[in-house]
Amino acid sequence: MSSQIFSQHVRHRFGRQAHHYNSHAKLQRAIAWRLARHCLSLPLPLGPWADLGAGSGLVGQALNAIQEATAQAKTNPSLLQVDFCPELLACNPIAKVQGALLWDLNAGLPRELPQPALLTSSFALQWLDDPIQQLELWCSALRPRGWLALAVPTAGSFPQWHQAAAAAHVPFTGLALPSAQGLIAAARRHLQVHTCQPLRFSQPCSNGLTFLRDVRQLGASASRQKPLHPNQLRRLLWHWPAGGTVGWEVLLLVGQRLTP
Repeated sequence: MSSQIFSQHVRHRFGRQAHHYNSHAKLQRAIAWRLARHCLSLPLPLGPWADLGAGSGLVGQALNAIQEATAQAKTNPSLLQVDFCPELLACNPIAKVQGALLWDLNAGLPRELPQPALLTSSFALQWLDDPIQQLELWCSALRPRGWLALAVPTAGSFPQWHQAAAAAHVPFTGLALPSAQGLIAAARRHLQVHTCQPLRFSQPCSNGLTFLRDVRQLGASASRQKPLHPNQLRRLLWHWPAGGTVGWEVLLLVGQRLTP
């Protein structure tokens, strides 16, 4: 599947579920709050801010909520909401106030972001064609002493799904996620890394069918792999391990661009 076709595929899947995204994005919301707390403690230089793959605006909403709860003065620049899905941006309250840009991040960063002082991104980098290459572009685009605050699911996620696929002798049809080690190495070529946490979470899930339905309802079901045939799907679900949870591995990384 070509880059352009897959990008449109991702856009369509999220767009179709845009109005339901926030009700299903519990882990994404929790991670957005973690990123926001890190951002508000950073010694940021002057310059534009942007949230890459902003979607429904969870990071920007967390930033605003924390500032309001702690009575911090809102002197920071607007957090430009950059995303390729117009339906998600239409559901994004931050976009309506702080600005939005419809942009496919596979094309790099837009011209509207010259030397950003802060780039945030949560649960977006994994959808790009070459996450490690794009991460390097983001890091190198920062102005000197600018910051990147990133959260991305990585290759250790969904061990139950991988285990079931192997036992059932069917392909794993989920999105191929980047390795945490590769992302960390790429970031360290450009940034002084201040926070680097590979986080592991277990989400309640009664069975494989429930998990796959949850992924679809979130809009996160795009894949470069062909879907399973019905008999393959039945075998996958039969071999899905008991335990009532599905595991996520999420890399949380915050770093500052090295001075030239």
